[in-house]
Amino acid sequence: MSHTIEIKVRGYHLDLFRHVNNARYLEFLEEARWSFLENKGNLDFLDESGYAFAVVNININYRRAAYMGEVLRIETSVKSIGVRSCVMHQLISLKDTDTVVADADVAFVMVDTRTERATLLEGELRAVLERLAN
Repeated sequence: MSHTIEIKVRGYHLDLFRHVNNARYLEFLEEARWSFLENKGNLDFLDESGYAFAVVNININYRRAAYMGEVLRIETSVKSIGVRSCVMHQLISLKDTDTVVADADVAFVMVDTRTERATLLEGELRAVLERLAN
């Protein structure tokens, strides 16, 4: 299951070269992941059960510069669920076009906030994550 948000590029997103700074894309991707989880996930279960998402790796490919005034469409989906980690795939494109601005695979683990350690993705926790993927 995928989820899409839109972000309009503002002046404060730009660097000295007048395009979106590479680090800003990480913030755009994070905003999209939170929107995905708020709309598709069960954040109440995770919070009540003492689980938190922790990003452990981001692989991002920059395909095209984005400029002030452009509207970016960010699509987020679950790519895979393993024993200890999951990967979300995210695609940033220009709104109403097939022009890809960037794409990323974001690996994360679920941390048990009581032990501050990554936990196995099993039982109800795994079921919650699998519902995100469908």
